[in-house]
This record gives sequence, C-alpha cells and structure tokens, in this order.
Amino acid sequence: MSTAISRAPAGTGLPRRRWGLLRERDFRLLWIGETTSGFGSSLTSVALPLVAVTTLGASTLEVALLAAAAWIPWVIIGLPAGAWIDRLPRRPVMLACDAASLLLFLSVPAAAWAGALTIGQLLAVALLAGTCKVFFQTAYQVYLPAVVAPADLPEGNARLQGAESAVQVAGPGAAGVIAQVLGAVTGLLADAATFLVSALCLLGIRTREAPPARERRATTLRREIGEGLRFVARDPYLRVLTVFGAASNLGLMGYQAILVVFLVRDVGLTPGVAGGLMAAMSLGGVAGAAGAAHLCRRFGSARAMIACEMLGAPFGLLIPLANPGGGLALAVAGGFVVVAGVVAGNVIKASFRQTYTPRRLMGRVSVSMQFVNYGTIPLGALLGGALGGAIGTRASMWIIMAGLALTGLILLAGPLKRRRDLPSSPAPDSSPASPSVPAAGASASAPDAPSLP
Repeated sequence: MSTAISRAPAGTGLPRRRWGLLRERDFRLLWIGETTSGFGSSLTSVALPLVAVTTLGASTLEVALLAAAAWIPWVIIGLPAGAWIDRLPRRPVMLACDAASLLLFLSVPAAAWAGALTIGQLLAVALLAGTCKVFFQTAYQVYLPAVVAPADLPEGNARLQGAESAVQVAGPGAAGVIAQVLGAVTGLLADAATFLVSALCLLGIRTREAPPARERRATTLRREIGEGLRFVARDPYLRVLTVFGAASNLGLMGYQAILVVFLVRDVGLTPGVAGGLMAAMSLGGVAGAAGAAHLCRRFGSARAMIACEMLGAPFGLLIPLANPGGGLALAVAGGFVVVAGVVAGNVIKASFRQTYTPRRLMGRVSVSMQFVNYGTIPLGALLGGALGGAIGTRASMWIIMAGLALTGLILLAGPLKRRRDLPSSPAPDSSPASPSVPAAGASASAPDAPSLP
C-alpha cells in the first residue's frame, strides 16, 4: 500500500481541507497526468476517424473497424493482463505503456507527411495503442488505492472522472477546430504529447506501492485468472454489473462508432461544427461526475446508480433527430443526458469495485469484469458499421438507441433493487476469496462526494 498519507481520518468528523485530494501532491500529479492524457485520447477519438474520412476517404465500415480495433485487445489479452498486473509493480508498467503510445501516435503524422499513410496503418496504431491501454488502465485502477487512502477512493474517482469528462468536452471541439484549420492529422500530434506529460507526472509521484506477494508467484497463470473469474461469476453484485456493462457498451459503442460519419455525411456538418456538437454532448459527463456524490448521499449509492443508468439512456433516442436546424439542439440534449447518466453510474461503480474487492484480487477482478464489458465494444462498433452500411446511419442510430434504452432493466435482475446502498465487502460465503482477506477499503455507499465503460 502507500506510505503515510496525511489527511483527516474517515469518520472523525474533522473538516476536510479545501480542494480535498487536490491538496495531496501525489494525487495531484496523478490527476494532472491522467487529465492531460485523457484530453489527448479525446482528441484522438475524433481526429482518427476524421483522418480516415477526410484524408483517406474511408467507408463507414472502415471507420467502425478503427473503433473496434482499439478495443479488440481486451478480448485477446485482457484476462492474462489482469493476472500479470497483480504480479508486477504497476507504475513501471504504466510508464512503458505511455512511451509506446507516444511513438505509435507520432507515426501517423510522420507517415501522412511522407505520403505513405494507409487505412492499414491506422488500424495497426489503433490495435497496438489499445493493447497499451489494456495494461495501463488495469494497472492504473490497482495503483490508485496505493496513492489514495481507502476512505478517499470515492472522492478520487469522482475527481478523475470529472476531469476526464471535462476534457471530453474540450477534446472533440479542439479536434474539430484543428482538423478545420490545420488538418485532422495534426490533432494526433497533441495526443502523442499528452503521453509524455503523463509519464513525467508518474515519475514525480513519491508514494511507493507495496511489492506483490511473493508466494503468489508459485501459482499458475491459469489458476490466477480462474480465481478472478470465479469471484466475479459467484458474486451477485459484480455479476449483474458485468452483464449490464457488456450490454450497455454494445449500444454505446454502436452509436459512437458511426457518430462522426452520421454528423458529417448525413447531417451535413463541417468537422469543426461536428466536433463542437460532440463537445456539447460531453458536457453531460461533467454534470454526471459532479452530481454522483450528491445522489449517493440523497438516495443511496445502489438507488442512485440504478436511476442514473435506467433514466439516462432513453434520452439517446433524441440523437437521431439531428438536422441542420433545431434538431441539433435535441441531439445535444439527448447526448448530454446519456453521457451524464453513464459517467455518474461509472463514478459509483468504480468506487464500489475498488472498496468491495479484496486487494489481492483487485487486478484480476477488474480485468475479469472489463474482459466481458469491453469484449462487447468491438462487436458494438462492427454492429454500428454494418448497420450503417446496410440501412444508413440515421436508421442505425434509431435501432441502436432503442436497444440501449432497455439495457438498464438488467440491473433489476439482482439484489441491487432491494438495497439503498451498495455493500462494503462480500458476504463470507459468496466468493472464493479467503475469508481472512478483508475488502479493500470503506463502503462506497456513503462517499465524500464514478466506469464509460
């Protein structure tokens, strides 16, 4: 775990300092690095398909394949990555991923300026960068509790998710402006630079995590992977959240994979306007992250999560109404509410998973859930691309958004509907973990104050 972290202990009644965790040097560095990197990733989510559409004349299916390629690594290496992360020190893994991603995104402008850029290279960059993200994100989720005290995990997750949502507002708009003025390829240079900032911030963190337990290295990788899968499959809360996440991500990526094509080709927007509209939709994430804590305190964490997920998604049916007139406002409003619900739900779920899961299983449990959750993302992207090519992007939007609106019903299939708050630890007989291993942290049901996906 971390070295001594100076703050008012949970439950003492002492007032928290102004700005909370942002006054903590190590968390502030982690927050700055992740916020900067998130801004770059937000740029890329728009710049990469814009490069494909405007520079290479890619088809709707090819643009969807780009989105799928970034997530396929979760299906291929997601499970062993979780076991490896539980064996390795996390910060060196994260630094290696930053360095590799920096080089990958620099290769696109270099190839474009040399006149050698192809769809094949964009697919390769998306695939390899996605591989780096598997290791980075898994390590990051396990690393956060080493920097932040257990009682402060809800605040830490809320601040990180809030910053991520804020840069998702700025990123698409910036990508659109850069594409309009300098060309879409130039936007990828900014993304490459953000990985350098992230690496420098990681190097500046002083807290050192405890080394992984040596005795675990005597077990086989297959056994460790199986332990994480069994924990998720047998736990009634994690199991329902995993199934819901898989269904929800299928719809979310289905519409996101064709959104740029829809706005540019069907609605007739310029890249700059399309980026601005996507930025306005992303403002919902800021509202969702900021309001998650209040909703948990007012209604309870379990009820707040169900409400956010079930009530937000149906507003996505406003997005296919987009047109150059008043329909743009309806589309923005619909996207705003969808994103707000997703981010608020993710804030609550992330804090719950980090406090509920035994520390020794955290990497494997996180990646077991993500293996299923993120495994449907490439399928969603391919579904969106195939439907868009067959029946058009607007009709595809209607179908995908109707399906997304129904996914929240999955949350009513488990014990969540009977609870006000999420539990702080598993029942002794509900998991294969040793009963002597405590849950990592305090309850997420009463946070001081999110996963998309």
